[in-house]
Amino acid sequence: MPFVRISLPKAFSQETKDNISKSVHHSLMQEFNIPENDYFHIIEELGPQQIKYPETYLGINHTADIVYIQIIAGQGRTLDQKRALYKEIANQIASSTTVTKNNIIIVLLENDGSQNWSFGDGLIQEPTHLKL
Repeated sequence: MPFVRISLPKAFSQETKDNISKSVHHSLMQEFNIPENDYFHIIEELGPQQIKYPETYLGINHTADIVYIQIIAGQGRTLDQKRALYKEIANQIASSTTVTKNNIIIVLLENDGSQNWSFGDGLIQEPTHLKL
């Protein structure tokens, strides 16, 4: 169960916000093989004074359309899977919105498995079929 937090400008349309979330989810299904109903996202809308970024970092230009995507997932994916995920997220967002690839910042945080997740009822669910 990847948990996704998307922080983006409040000025974006609802359609853009939905397309960004769907792009991340479809990319996770494709590259991390998560199930379709494994869809836990928070979209955080921020005003211009709440989003800080450098105009240029590592040779990449950023604008006020910057989007921060934080994904928390269980360990076990390869470096190639992570590269493919980041590329797919950027491609899908860029093709379904006006947000350009240079404005998509992705952070993947991994934890050590199901003991660090509760899917409800205040319990640790530990089925072996979960793709965290």
